Amino acid sequence: MRAVYWISSLSLLMGSAAVQAVPVDRESLLEQMKAMRPVDLVVLDQRDGANAYTLGIFAISKDPTDPELRRFKLWQEYADDLVVPSESVSCSREEPLRMTRDNDAIYIRKLNPGGPLRLSTREDHLVWWAACHPTLAGKEPETLGEQARELGYSTQLIESEEVLRLPAP
Repeated sequence: MRAVYWISSLSLLMGSAAVQAVPVDRESLLEQMKAMRPVDLVVLDQRDGANAYTLGIFAISKDPTDPELRRFKLWQEYADDLVVPSESVSCSREEPLRMTRDNDAIYIRKLNPGGPLRLSTREDHLVWWAACHPTLAGKEPETLGEQARELGYSTQLIESEEVLRLPAP
């Protein structure tokens, strides 16, 4: 019985070795990813060239128990990858924030809508504005100071980040 199993395994290995990898046409792959974009996707940021990247947001919904909380999906399309994480933001005037995660941690970033902007927090602000105030989605966050004040945000909050490490699997 072991001989039959061994021969079957060996023939499967030989058969798979005969299959050669087919090179992927980069342009074709990019077109396929674009065709898969959700119909309600709002593009927030885009770069072309060797470091092509598209950031979009879709499926925005209000939390049924907290009117300040928004849940949504991001569309992070790279030249060779596609990532679609689920995230949330708080649109609170007292404590606006973005909550995101990766395999290692949960990140809670307190934001200052309409205030001074750092390059490292630009994406946080793009996402926050799109989720909380969809009519301003895709606008440069550094130009939204007046709109933030009209909406009741102080523009004087201190930005910070809290990192909650996830336990190892």
